[in-house]
Amino acid sequence: QVQLGESGGGLVQAGGSLRLSCAASGSIISFNFMGWYRQAPGKQRELVARITNSGSTNYADSVKGRFTISRDNAKNTVYLQMNSLKPEDTAVYYCNAFSGNSGTSWGQGTQVTISS
Repeated sequence: QVQLGESGGGLVQAGGSLRLSCAASGSIISFNFMGWYRQAPGKQRELVARITNSGSTNYADSVKGRFTISRDNAKNTVYLQMNSLKPEDTAVYYCNAFSGNSGTSWGQGTQVTISS
């Protein structure tokens, strides 16, 4: 099963930006979907953004217009550009990959903290 490793989290002030990266241990071309989820303390994990292997994207309403997901198949990496960050974006962000053949894989998560 592919291994996913997130990076790029940290502490920024409200209004700032971060770019998260998710590097896969193997090719990501075969994945039907790759995406980012987040989980804030005391809340359920929720979908933030997702991208298909053809490049179609969808976003949670709360991040539309602020976050952008992209993928670089040559680097086996998916990115999440986060702009205009808000304190309510504070959460652990997880990378996710799904294929019909190998099922679902998760990364370990990266902490994003937005100060007001």
